[in-house]
Amino acid sequence: MARTAAIWRYYAQAPYEPVGAVHEAAAGAGLLLTRRRPHGVAGLITPWNFPFAIPSWKAAPALAAGNAVVLKPAPEATACALRLAEIVQQVLPERVFTVVPGGAAEGAAVASAADAVSFTGSTGAGQAVARAATARGIPAQAEMGGLNAAIVLPDADIARAATHLAAAIAGYAGQKCTATSRVIAVGGAAGPLREALAEALRSIPVGDPADPATVCGPLISERAREQVGDAWAGLSLLAGGTVPEGPGWYAAPTLAEKVPADHRLLREEVFGPVAALLTAADLADAVRITNSVPYGLVTSVHTADLDATLGALDELDTGMIRINAPSTGVDFHLPFGGTKDSSHGPREQGRAALEFYTSSRTYTLSPGKTM
Repeated sequence: MARTAAIWRYYAQAPYEPVGAVHEAAAGAGLLLTRRRPHGVAGLITPWNFPFAIPSWKAAPALAAGNAVVLKPAPEATACALRLAEIVQQVLPERVFTVVPGGAAEGAAVASAADAVSFTGSTGAGQAVARAATARGIPAQAEMGGLNAAIVLPDADIARAATHLAAAIAGYAGQKCTATSRVIAVGGAAGPLREALAEALRSIPVGDPADPATVCGPLISERAREQVGDAWAGLSLLAGGTVPEGPGWYAAPTLAEKVPADHRLLREEVFGPVAALLTAADLADAVRITNSVPYGLVTSVHTADLDATLGALDELDTGMIRINAPSTGVDFHLPFGGTKDSSHGPREQGRAALEFYTSSRTYTLSPGKTM
């Protein structure tokens, strides 16, 4: 909620930012101007996992750029979207911010009618939205998840890295696209990290999110918990692999090792508090493993020698790289997005969002009279 308020405050200044540039004419008198103008109606299709922040970081820049907004939230987040609209509509003209509850059919309807569409959700649905928008010739962006890796080098502070990784694996029960799902220990880091990370995950507080001590809350549904359980079934586990007793769809933070290369845990986004521990001979091998999956959202790298690793980081095929920090966490004033199946179209958040929700116009101003 604090982030949501900060997002609206950040974009409140955007209408006063420059919207173009002035250039001298290449020949003769006159001026050349560029301006950015709104598309019209921005269609926003959002998930349930951050039911206030994600609609806000799409809607706020769209509105600041002069568009009207039609928001289609995930069915599980309908009440949050309606409450957000109730608040925002107090200071906006009538019908500038509209919520359309529903499922896939309503989402398709929004994408078929909007002048620009921004989507966050599953890969299949995002690709369908992108295809529909492309067929209509309208701008589209789609954020579609990740299979994020954390690379830990032998010179890293192993205890600190384990703390970061445990939070990135289990925080929000792993239900965020930036969660860490693959941990790659390089060379001599493997043994110490194996023990430290397993212990850190076993120490993660699991329970009611109303308890301030809780780090790993419940999964969104019973079906989601079943899918997480299916992902760790039959694997060699260093931590977790259990379902706590009592009400609620909880799963213990889980770390697996010796995972077969073709296992779904290494090919698909599970969206739960479970990760695989892998090993790499050296940094180049770790980069190869990181890049071997269809996704490319975010990679975290843990090392004490940035100079030695800087060149290798350029080889990572991910949109965001975080050094000595968890893979999770969003700086909403900077561009957000990935490569391959993680993202389609321009970046969102920061000033990049204002560019997405507008189109560029070039004006040539010539004298009306011959001087």
